[in-house]
Formats: sequence, structure tokens, C-alpha cells
Amino acid sequence: MNAQSGDLSLDLLMRKSQDVAAFLPDELSYLAEAFAPSQPEPSRSKAYLVLSAFCQGMRSQNPQESGSNATEILEKVFQHLIISRISNHQEQDAIVIGLSFFSALFHVDWQSASRIFAQDGVVEYVTDALDLFPSSASVALEVARMIGQASGHKACRALIPEEILTWLGNKSRQATDKNLRAAAAISLIKLSRGAATDASEGTDASQAALTTSKDMELANLLKGMVISDKDSLSSLNDVVEGLAYLSVDPDIKHALANDPKFLQQLFTLVPKRKPLSTSTSNSSLLFGILLIISNLCAYRPRLSQEDAQVAKLKRMAKAGNGPNKATSEEPLNALEDDATVRSRCRQALASGALDVLSVASGVESQGIRLALGKIYLSIVEDKDNRGKVLQSGGARSLSRVIQSSSYSTSSSTSIDTSLLPAIQALAKLTITSSPLQVFGPSDGAMLDAIRPLSQLLLHSSSSLLQQFEALMALTNLASQSTGCADRISSTPHLLNKVELLMLEDHTLIRRAATELICNLIGGSETAFSRYGGSPDVHATKSKLQVLLAMSDMDDLPTRLAASGALATVTSASTACQAVFELQLDRHRAFAIIARLIDPSVTLEDDGPDDNEEAGNPGLVHRGVVCLRHILDPQYALPRISLAEEVEKAGLVNVMAKLLKGELGSFDTAVTTPAAEVLRYLLELRKPANS
Repeated sequence: MNAQSGDLSLDLLMRKSQDVAAFLPDELSYLAEAFAPSQPEPSRSKAYLVLSAFCQGMRSQNPQESGSNATEILEKVFQHLIISRISNHQEQDAIVIGLSFFSALFHVDWQSASRIFAQDGVVEYVTDALDLFPSSASVALEVARMIGQASGHKACRALIPEEILTWLGNKSRQATDKNLRAAAAISLIKLSRGAATDASEGTDASQAALTTSKDMELANLLKGMVISDKDSLSSLNDVVEGLAYLSVDPDIKHALANDPKFLQQLFTLVPKRKPLSTSTSNSSLLFGILLIISNLCAYRPRLSQEDAQVAKLKRMAKAGNGPNKATSEEPLNALEDDATVRSRCRQALASGALDVLSVASGVESQGIRLALGKIYLSIVEDKDNRGKVLQSGGARSLSRVIQSSSYSTSSSTSIDTSLLPAIQALAKLTITSSPLQVFGPSDGAMLDAIRPLSQLLLHSSSSLLQQFEALMALTNLASQSTGCADRISSTPHLLNKVELLMLEDHTLIRRAATELICNLIGGSETAFSRYGGSPDVHATKSKLQVLLAMSDMDDLPTRLAASGALATVTSASTACQAVFELQLDRHRAFAIIARLIDPSVTLEDDGPDDNEEAGNPGLVHRGVVCLRHILDPQYALPRISLAEEVEKAGLVNVMAKLLKGELGSFDTAVTTPAAEVLRYLLELRKPANS
């Protein structure tokens, strides 16, 4: 068919795909012919869209729970289109079109394609085509590609005869037709990987070693084709797809990563400076390369203690169910440990992987962008790589991945779980670098990053590590500008979540949450008012009580952050009133503040080892500032009660020791307000009417 008229007809079919019942038999036949290898790539790409829309429309109109099974309906619709062509032993072109359409259907709707493949006689028609046209390169290529698609599904693998396997092996070893060689190799790879998966329970070691040996042989074959046969895009698609399948194996990962010539040649398949066209072939090639990078750089999943125990039991059960019934758990592969993965990541980066990621971030494909998020997360796991990622524009690429997602712009709507790796990667970059280095000098990019980072903290699927890194990243942003701090504080539900995490048992989580609150109080009116800047004393008491408790923790960074927040918020009279009421309630608040200055101060419930040996200058400064605010006469706290509580806490003695130098040597930033505090304390000792 003429390319221009073909596109017009496919456009018409696309519009009709909204009503699948309106498709005529001739139109379906026309759609099948649009997949012929002789058709231009744009037409084939458009045909894929039409076929996908048709199958989705049929499934939406015939849901599984109704009486009609959409898969059976699609099988009936397409079986004649395929079988009538692949059984036509008189016309070679008809067989080629039928096989090409069959491969496309496996791509788009594997369920119906698998049912057609399982029908009586279909596999025989395929083998007959090879016998009738033994010298036809086009028939052989389409058979290899269709078998490759079918090999990805267990029900189809069982139907592929030994005759086809032998033929594929022969074609993978011939050197005349490189496209056929690649297609045959990927079929063998899918069959090999699929067979290993099918027999994963109870496979003996010898069978596993045999599979690995065959896979390594195929990997070396495909590596050689990448290095020496870059002239055919269709061949390279098959080659890259095969390597993507194989690169999940630790031994093959190791072999690929340690071949810089191969990696460099692989990455040069993606043009650096000109935009990559969005054709199906280019997208498939790019996605395959990204999968290889992802597999090379993937770390073992970080499991919780409970999940790790479950995984261990599964490995032991699997080992015990094999023919050689092991009595201990299967050992983890040394090629998958963190040090080895870090090395593979560095080798990929040295060969140009970051250039590929930069190009890929501009491609309008959800699958590609989600793959990018996982790859960047693996790469930035190693802190030494983060500077290189920033230099290559990795932060911008991650921002594009996140912003291009389909989630609602409403700040109350949770993002899709699949975006969490990309956001976590951005969080890691924000933790170890200045926000200016990550986002540039414009506040706009920083403000845009706050929502996804907040969602990483709030998302129900986020791990404790992801929550920790979100807290750290938001803390860095909060310190950058009041605009960022205000945006974070005004994010719905965020402050409630952070305050909950301040009570978390995990020290690092508790510390990070407290540090974020400290930065927000210092930079945001919203947070400042929440902790004491509002007239409602009772609303702030519980929050200040938590800050006081955090100021008396064993962890020094947590104490510094909490006491820093107290020092800031007590500049408001309401906060001072709330702290004083807490002192009247339990008689601990002043002692906790005093212990910031003098570690020898004790509380009633202290254990024998609770005292610190030496004070910290940061804590001393914060404690002095808190007392200066609370004792400031302008706040007019009840004089008699205040004097009594000050005496009970021994504040005069603490301040005297500080100013005499008994607690260490401090600069005027501490001693000047300390002298002012001591003066306030001595004034309180005087009679009220003097």
C-alpha cells in the first residue's frame, strides 16, 4: 500500500478503534498488512497503536466478569487473519505478513496470541513454511521473530518442537544473515531463560550450570554483533533485547561490565546531540539499552529484618526441595554483593552511560522514564558518583521524569509508587550537595521539588530509608530560603508526619525529623506559629514538650536540633508561657535547659550513668538563649512562681559556674547573654517591692 494513503487509512482506523464493533473484515485485513516488513517504520508504529487501541477497546467492552471472555473474542477475531496467511503455501508474501502480524499481536495482547498459537496445526504451519521456502530470508526472519515472541510465555514454550529448536541453533551460528542470526539467538535466549524459570523449583545444579554455559555462549555471540555489526537497526534491536534478557544473570553481568569496548559501542547506538526519534524501533532499542544498564547497576533489594528472614526460609526450602536436597540455605552469589555492584556502576559510567540517560530523559515514554528512575537510584547509591550525575544534568533528568508522570497536580493526591525510585534518587542528590548545585539559582526548581519529596515522606509504600532520605532532603531545602520553608510547612499532612517520626525508635529517623522541624521553625512563619508563635498556649504545650524531651536525648545531633528549635521559638512570649507552664506541671523543663549548659545537672529519674563528662558549646549557647528569652522581664511571667522554679532548678549556680569558666571557655556570643541571664536571676531573688 502507498505510504501516504496507508497513514490516512490507519488514522481512520484509529478513530474507529473507539468502537471496535464498527471494524469491517477488510479493515482488519488492512491492519494486518500494515505490519508487513516492507512497510515504512512510521506506518508500522501507527499500526501498533491501532492494534493496541482495538484490543484495549475490546477488553473494556467485554470485562472478564461478564459472560463474554475478551481473550476468546480476540482469538476469534484474529485467528483467521493469521492462520489463513501462514497456511497459504502458495504465497510467500502472505506467510511473511501473517507471521509479522502474529509477532505484533504477541507484543500487544499475548493472551489471545497464545491461544491462537496453541490451536491445532498452527505450529505445523510454521514448520511447513520453513520447509517450503528454505531459501527465503524473509520467511526465516519472521519465523525466528515470532518464535521469539512466543517463547516469552510458558504455555507456548511447551508447544515448540525440537525441530524448531534445532533450526534456531543452526541459524544462530550462521554468519551470512546477521539479522536472522540475532533473531534466532534471542529466541534461544528466551527459551533458555523461560525454561530455567519454569524449572526454578527443584532444578539441580548441573542443569543450572548447563543453562549458564549456554547463556554465556549466546551473550558472547551478541556482544560480538554489537561491536562489529552496527549497520542494521533491526538486527541491533534483537541483539540488545537478547542482552537485556541475559544481563539478569550475575555471571553475564560481570562479563558485560568488564568489557569496556562492548559498553562503549553499545552506548554509541544512542546519539548524544541530536534528538532521538520516537519510532517504535528507536524506542525499543533505547529501552533495551536502559534495561542492560539497569541490570548491571542493580543492587540486591534492601530487606527489612522480617523480609530477610522470609527470603532466607524460601531459599532454604528451595534448596531442600531439589534433587540433591540440601540441608542449609543456598549461598548468595558474590557477584551480587554491594562492592561488586559499585564496581559495575563505575565501569558503566566510565563507558558513557550517563550520556545515554540524558538523552533518554527527553523521550516521551513512561516505560523509559520509570527505568531511568531506577537506574539513577542505583548509580547515586555510591556517593562518589553523585558529582558526575549532577555534572551530566542528572537532577534535571530526574525532575523531568517526576514531572512528566501522570499523577494529578492536586497536592493531596498521592503519586504512583513506580515514581518513588526517581524521587529517592533526587533526594540523595539533594542531601549531599547544595540545593544550588542540584537545582540551580532559581527558586522555582527547588519549589517544584518539594511536592515529590514530601510525597516520598508521606507515601504509604515508602520504606523507612526513603522516609529518612526525604527528611534529609527537605531539611536542606528548608535551610535554603523562607519560600522553601513555607512551602514545606504548608504541605498538607507533612508536619503531622514529621512530628510522628520525631517519636520513632530509630535514632537516625528521630534525628532527621527533629532537624527538619528546627529548620522549619527558623525559616517558616507557619511552623513558628505552630510551635509557639500563636496566642493559643495550650495548643503549643504538647509540641514544646516533645522538643524539650528531644533536647535531653542521648544523641547529640538530635539535642542540638531540638534545643535550637527551642531557642528560636522561645523568642515568642507564648512559647515562653508554654514552657513555664510545663515547668509548673512537672518541674523538669528548667532542669532540662540547665543541663544543656551544665551536664552535671541531674533530674529525678536519672540513672547512675546519665551524666555527660563535658558540655558541648552548641548546647551551651542554645540553653543560654532559651533562658534569656524565658526570663526576659518583658514577658511578665508570674514573678513569685518563676523565682521558686528557678531556685528549684539551681539556675543561679549553673550560670555562675558558666561565667566563672568552670564549664569551659566560651566566646562573647555565649558569655554576654549569660551575664544577662544571671542579672535576671539575681533580680528575681530580690523582694518584689524593692
